[in-house]
Amino acid sequence: MIAIGSDHGGFDLKQKVMEHLQERGLEYKDFGCEDKSSCDYPVFGAAVAKAVASGECDRGIVICTTGIGISITANKVKGIRCALCGDPVSARLTREHNDANVLAMGAAIIGERVALNIVDIFLDTPFSEEEKHRRRVNAIEA
Repeated sequence: MIAIGSDHGGFDLKQKVMEHLQERGLEYKDFGCEDKSSCDYPVFGAAVAKAVASGECDRGIVICTTGIGISITANKVKGIRCALCGDPVSARLTREHNDANVLAMGAAIIGERVALNIVDIFLDTPFSEEEKHRRRVNAIEA
C-alpha cells in the first residue's frame, strides 16, 4: 500500500499520480488534501510519513509546490527517509543507496511525464543491500 498526500499546490499532480497507480494496479491511500483550497502541507506530509513509519503503508509519496516543505515535514518522523526527487536518476539512486521510503516531488518544478517516470522508478527500484549502503542507512537511523 502506498500512502499519498499533497497540499493545494500539489493537488493536480497528486490526482495524476493516483490515476497512474490505479492503472498499474497498485493500492494507495490518499491522506489529502481534498481540493485546491489553500491548506498547510505539514498536515499531509506528516500523515503520509506516520502511515509509512507505522507500517500501515509500505511507501509514501508527498507533493507540494516545490517538494521542499513537505519533504522536510516527512523527514521529521522517526524512521522516514524522504527524498526530494526531480529527475529519474535521483529516484533510482535514493532507492538503491538510501533505501528511501517516501518520495517528495515539486509540482511546479517537474512536469507530469517526468513525475510519473520518477514514481515508477522509485516504486520499482530495490535497495541495493550493499554493506556500505546498509551501514550508511543504519547511521541515518541512529
